[in-house]
Amino acid sequence: MNRIRVFLVDDTAAVRHILTQILEEDPDIVVVGTASDGQQGLERLKRVEADLLILDVEMPGMGGLEMLKALKEQKSTMPVLVFSSITERGAMVTIEALSLGASDYVPKPAMVGTAAEARDYIRNSLLGKIKSLFKLEPVVAEKPRNIVIQPSASSYRRIPSRVDLVVIGSSMGGPKALGEVMAALPEDFPVPILLVQHMPAVFTKALAERLNQNSPLLIRECDQPTVVEPGQVLLAAGDYHMTVSKQGDQIVASPLRSEPVNFCRPAVDVLFNAAAEHFGANTLAVVLTGMGQDGLEGCRTLSETGAQILVQDRASSAIWGMPGAVSRAGLACAEYPLVKMADEITRRVNRGRPTFRSRLDRQNGGNQHEVQG
Repeated sequence: MNRIRVFLVDDTAAVRHILTQILEEDPDIVVVGTASDGQQGLERLKRVEADLLILDVEMPGMGGLEMLKALKEQKSTMPVLVFSSITERGAMVTIEALSLGASDYVPKPAMVGTAAEARDYIRNSLLGKIKSLFKLEPVVAEKPRNIVIQPSASSYRRIPSRVDLVVIGSSMGGPKALGEVMAALPEDFPVPILLVQHMPAVFTKALAERLNQNSPLLIRECDQPTVVEPGQVLLAAGDYHMTVSKQGDQIVASPLRSEPVNFCRPAVDVLFNAAAEHFGANTLAVVLTGMGQDGLEGCRTLSETGAQILVQDRASSAIWGMPGAVSRAGLACAEYPLVKMADEITRRVNRGRPTFRSRLDRQNGGNQHEVQG
């Protein structure tokens, strides 16, 4: 493709200057404009063609959240990377921005060391995300439609087992996707749910709080060994993996400080492999939007045990990297658009449990939603 055209919005002139220098060192990127607040950014974006917006969220005047809301009203499809401070307040605002549709974020360097080290940090973290984002195939938005299931050969091997645990992995675009799924699950959800979202510390705590505010389920960060009850949700803490095990009749989720896996900590593979070891076929795994292929090997292990695996479809994913890798490997029982995922998770978890009718069943007047696996 041609050079990636970037527009910067940050209230600090020095930050705009440094970001422009770093970005334009790369021959594939050009900065086409800058602004000091959201209102100025909206006005100047009308006069330039930009492929990507890099946005500070905390600014005097119109901040990043207000600008994102305005872009959403304009039906803008331009990807947005949030460039935010690593503070509790900065994390909360960043999570709100991701929930509003921002593609991803890069924390501003704090206590990195020298100015040269700070520039290296920005260069490595920001350029990598920009390059990865624009190497992906474009996704054309689709209206909700009848679902076409493409089951893998393995989905015919056995009758699905009773689900005792749900595990979900996500990355880029995940906060928004998780918010939609968690908000749509019923308050009487009968099994525990464990989540892994690629995020550093502070941000995962903010995400757990945000998800908890908008879900009928109790959602917390897993920052210590915790007995997780049916209907409770634990989110892996930033900079820690999450494992799960059985201790008698109890399900215990625990943080694990070990080496990164797939360059990630927390990593989806760590949780999925633990679920395969201790719950096997009684696991329902879900892979949502995200870059890379973290979760692929865990899904491979889960598939060998007979576990059910669902992936978000290409059209509704911000990035079809993680779910696409699982789909291409033939490990998914089915692909679903995000708007259908919560109901399908609930339907599969309640298969064989009495007195349950999914929302989809009720809407269809009792006609069962046919899927394989």
